Formats: sequence, structure tokens, C-alpha cells
Amino acid sequence: MIWLGTSWKMTKTLAEARAYAAGLVAALDGRDLAGLQPFIIPPFTALTPVADVLVAEPRILLGAQNAHWEDAGAWTGEVSVPQVADAGARLVEIGHSERREHFAETIETTGLKVRAALRHGLHALLCIGEPAEVKDAGDSTAYILAQARGALGGLTAGELANVVIAYEPVWAIGEHGRPATAAELAGPFAALAAEYGGRAAGVLYGGSVHQGNAAELLTIAGVEGLFVGRAAWQLEGYLELLEIAQGAAIRA
Repeated sequence: MIWLGTSWKMTKTLAEARAYAAGLVAALDGRDLAGLQPFIIPPFTALTPVADVLVAEPRILLGAQNAHWEDAGAWTGEVSVPQVADAGARLVEIGHSERREHFAETIETTGLKVRAALRHGLHALLCIGEPAEVKDAGDSTAYILAQARGALGGLTAGELANVVIAYEPVWAIGEHGRPATAAELAGPFAALAAEYGGRAAGVLYGGSVHQGNAAELLTIAGVEGLFVGRAAWQLEGYLELLEIAQGAAIRA
């Protein structure tokens, strides 16, 4: 199975979100998606409007960009897993590097959030990735395995089967990120495959993914999908990437 998803981050009005979702549903109408798992992650405000549109295309997983580990309580400004599930989400993104850097997300809190998502029957999408200084020191693999093990340690085989792992090197993501080379990704993905291949729902790559490098990225051993940013914020871009992913799925 090849996963192909995008987080819209803090973009899109309700009208823009509905239009994207409606266009995606129309584009996939009658299309064979064998071997593919598409997913989109809008901002919280657009979850229910997008979910309403995706009723016509249940093969697309709808995700939330974050959720708290407690089911309810005095957590001003937070949103719980039951709330995002009630809004239509079937997946929760956890531990993105922006959350770790700007909002004090830790290995401990990512583990709590993973368990909360799984407890309520949602997929957990755990993001891991090292900063440039760790890469430069040659410690990338140890760093990302510590993030993954810290969040996923103790899960049962059944629970882990509902976890998606997205390796997103901090130095490769965002507007100023540098696209990673296949050689740079070989070691981390070999380690992730050895630990989680065939056990997690999927191990994905994210970081300056675009239409020009997606096909090559999907040939790297251990890469089971792509988690895309701004290259998929417009529907046309996402559909182009979906075509590339489908080609890889057919060849697999």
C-alpha cells in the first residue's frame, strides 16, 4: 500500500476547502485506487465541511492536524480526539516538527496522543525527523528511532498496525527546506523498515516533496508513501502526485 497525503497547515477558507474536496471527489469518481491510500488533513475549522463532501468518496482518509491526549477537560484552546472524530476525522497527525519546535511537543506527549488516537479507533500519523545539526553530526538514525520508540513503545501489534510513521527531516521541510537525496534517506529508511516495516500501517517520507522528485523518492527501499506540503495545496498538484503514486503502486 502506498500512502499519499497532504496537510494544508494554516491555509484555506471554508469555501476553498470545500472546493478542493469536491474537486478531489469528482476526479476520483469511478477510478481504481487499488494499492493507494489517499489522505488529506485540513485545518480544524474545515474538518466537518470537508467530511460532508467526502461522504461521496470514503476511500479518502480525513485527518486532523493535532489533538489532545485527554478526552475532555480544562484545556483551553485544545481539541480532543473524540471531538475531531465527531467532526469526521479518521486520522490524527501527531508530533510534526513545527509542533515540537513552537508548541513544546515532546516524545512523552506524542506517545500520549498516539494512544489517545488509537483508543478511539483512529489512525495515528506520527511525524519524526532530525534537525540539521543532528544530521551533520551523523546521528540521524539514532535520533529518529528514539522519537519513534519513545512514542510507540509498548503498543500491541494490533495498535501498531494502525500507526503511520512520517519521516520528515527538519532540514528538508518547509519553504526553505533542502530536498533530501536518495543517499541521505537510505540509512534512516533502512532502520525504520527494520523496526517497523510490515508492522506499522505505513512508513512515509515528507520533506520538499514535489512532482519532480516524487517518483524517485518512492523507489527508495522502505518508503511506503509520501506526506506532502505546499506541492499538494492546490488540487491539481495533489492529483499529479496521486498519478505518480499510482504508477509506483502498479510497479510494486
